[in-house]
Amino acid sequence: MKVLVVCQHFYPENFRINDICYELVKKGHDVTILTGLPNYPKGKVFKEYKWFKNRNQVINGVKIKRCSLVGRGKSTLMMGINYLWFALFGSLKALFMKKDFDVVYVFQISPITMAWPAILIKKLKKIPLIIHCVDQWPISVTVGPIKKESFIYKILYKISKWTYNQADTITLSSKSFEKYFVNELKISKEDKKLIYYPSYAESCYENIKQEENNVFDLVFAGNIGPAQSVETIVEAANLLKDEKDIFFHIVGDGLSKQDCEDLANKYNLKNIEFYGYFPAEEMPKFYSKADAFIITMVSNEVVNNTLPAKIQSYMIAEKPIIGAISGEVKEVVKDAKCGLCCESLDYKSLAELIKQAKNDKEKLKEWSINSKKYYLKYFEKEKGINDLIKRTESTKRGEENV
Repeated sequence: MKVLVVCQHFYPENFRINDICYELVKKGHDVTILTGLPNYPKGKVFKEYKWFKNRNQVINGVKIKRCSLVGRGKSTLMMGINYLWFALFGSLKALFMKKDFDVVYVFQISPITMAWPAILIKKLKKIPLIIHCVDQWPISVTVGPIKKESFIYKILYKISKWTYNQADTITLSSKSFEKYFVNELKISKEDKKLIYYPSYAESCYENIKQEENNVFDLVFAGNIGPAQSVETIVEAANLLKDEKDIFFHIVGDGLSKQDCEDLANKYNLKNIEFYGYFPAEEMPKFYSKADAFIITMVSNEVVNNTLPAKIQSYMIAEKPIIGAISGEVKEVVKDAKCGLCCESLDYKSLAELIKQAKNDKEKLKEWSINSKKYYLKYFEKEKGINDLIKRTESTKRGEENV
């Protein structure tokens, strides 16, 4: 197949679409991606991509076409400009691209408008469009300053509903998303073939060796934004600051990183370290530190329906998961029997769970084994890629997905 992938973010930014594209090429498919200029998570365009540099590249066999883009910055206004910029200039870029594609595939994280260039290609070429939903729109924006009752939300609702309805198939990264599509967006499973398609983890997270140091090390990895509630980890670390054999490693960047560091400094914590952003290929060195992984999120209808891709990475690394999180993640950890979770934002209970886990070596071993077993049963990479190819080919042929 000749596949056009559309996603506002791509390598050197850390998103799972990178690996998906590389794997499709390995399977013999011709893959082109239309994307923007790397600027996530710091919000500034990487210097290697400024002044028209590296607009057309080939990486691991993937042909990359980059359109003009301003960085997302640190404000809601700049993020909005960034979103609209890609929608506009991505569509302009699409007009001048070769259009001999069989199918167009959108890896839809935020914003929904990143699908607009793909819709243009679909209509010009009359080829099928698949949207893979990682972030539900418009409900995702309510995690930030936009409220569901606002006029802006009502506009975004109409935009989102129209955009999703242009797809021939919609795949969902979380089982809970289907309810939102059917009940809120009024998009039926029959019309758009709403299909659960969970993330898998990159191979670099597998076969991680464990560092031994007589300390119970907890690792958080990923975006540090308002939704991730890393402040909950800092508060738990403060309660545990006299436990000399417990240490927290926070790897990642985002809008809330500085606030979390300031909170740790306010408490004068010596049991937590913030490392900043690292590319995926460097993450195994942090994963090897983990006696357990930690995940925290705020609690609302958006976050509770989401299954963050880091869960698959944690599981394939064969480590326990300890969380202050509600919704689908909590249910998966419970179903997998791979760790302990309390309610979102409950840092006191989180601290107690950490102490409980640290003192039960047998349970830690059992949770580790269960974590990997659950991953292999439900999220295994080879199966995931083959399922994607099968569904893409059936959409191309206009068949029912199975």
